[in-house]
Amino acid sequence: MPEGNLSKISMVTDTVGESELAIGSRNEKANGLVKRYYRPELDVLRFFAFLFVFITHRNDLAPIDPVAHPWYHAFTMTGVYGVPLFFLLSAFLITELLEREREKTGRINVRAFYIRRILRIWPLYFLIFFGLAFLNQFLPGAGAVTSGKWLSFMLFAGNWYITFNGWIEYPVNPMWSLSVEEQFYIAIPFLAMLGRRAIMGVNIAVLAVAYAVIVYYAQGFPPKPQFSGQWTNSFVQFQFFAGGMLLALFLRGRRPDWHITIRVGLFALAVISWIVAFKAFGIKADFPHSSVAHSLAGWPLVLIGAVLMLVSLLGTPERYLPRPLVYLGRISYGMYLIHIFFFWIVYDKIRPWLTRMTQDAGVGDWRDNIGMVLAFAATVSIASLLYRYFETPFLKWKRRFTTIPSRD
Repeated sequence: MPEGNLSKISMVTDTVGESELAIGSRNEKANGLVKRYYRPELDVLRFFAFLFVFITHRNDLAPIDPVAHPWYHAFTMTGVYGVPLFFLLSAFLITELLEREREKTGRINVRAFYIRRILRIWPLYFLIFFGLAFLNQFLPGAGAVTSGKWLSFMLFAGNWYITFNGWIEYPVNPMWSLSVEEQFYIAIPFLAMLGRRAIMGVNIAVLAVAYAVIVYYAQGFPPKPQFSGQWTNSFVQFQFFAGGMLLALFLRGRRPDWHITIRVGLFALAVISWIVAFKAFGIKADFPHSSVAHSLAGWPLVLIGAVLMLVSLLGTPERYLPRPLVYLGRISYGMYLIHIFFFWIVYDKIRPWLTRMTQDAGVGDWRDNIGMVLAFAATVSIASLLYRYFETPFLKWKRRFTTIPSRD
């Protein structure tokens, strides 16, 4: 949205936004307090991002007929764009926190940043990765089985392994996105040390590189329709990190003060942009069928849709935020890592038993709804336990290295 239009829309400064930074810094020096940056509406956005991915992965094992239900199929398939939404949100939040840290202290503590990210990401990531490898002894196909896969995912290069070799064991596949995140984390604290104009220039260059790589794939390498590797290529996905950083720099701590109907409309427009990217321009994740022109039209729609979703929720009053959705957003990291395992269990391992049971009960095809409900319920239950008893101790430890407190 052009800056001229934004000036006509009511905006409010965040709890420690730019209008309060000078006063806040004096107060902090006087009483030693640091104001927290936490937006519960972004936890809701995290849940929506997970939900989009969830409904897409249901299609992997219990596909919706695209002929009988073309629009429903298109909607569920665009859920894959929940992963770029996660990327954009992560970059937005980290940029916001690092900018506040630099404003408060005059520098970026790189060591503390890396420790915070390690404590947030690594414990659960490696628990799930090695847990799946252990389960593979009893449930073949549950975890990675070769040294190449182990090494690549342990070094957070799993996305590159998939890019050049194709998808691996189904329950492990979602972890590719954590590799892309970790690659982004290597650079961002150093990037945040640069001036605002320099950061913007670097991110514009990142966008240019991303679309150059997209054009490269669209020209037919490797030959279509085989798995192209485009979706898991870091350079393609970096456009969403760049978009998140640019958005944070543009808003400068402000948040929209829009009526709820405008917010709902923007969110709906975001979903429509994703559906158009999928149906009209063929942006189909790991099996793209787009020409150069369609790629250059469709990928920006995915990015624009993610931006619209973020700004549509940013600044939403708490009375419009259901507490269960806020909580589900808090545990969304665990849900993301394990949900596909439960889809695999429901739609593959216990499928014959469920089919017999539902046929005997006369409830129709269980794959349409019952399977999704079972997988979702198992995902939420286990992720809740992991968050409370496994993640929380690491999150408490993480606070020791935090300059600007956030949710966790």
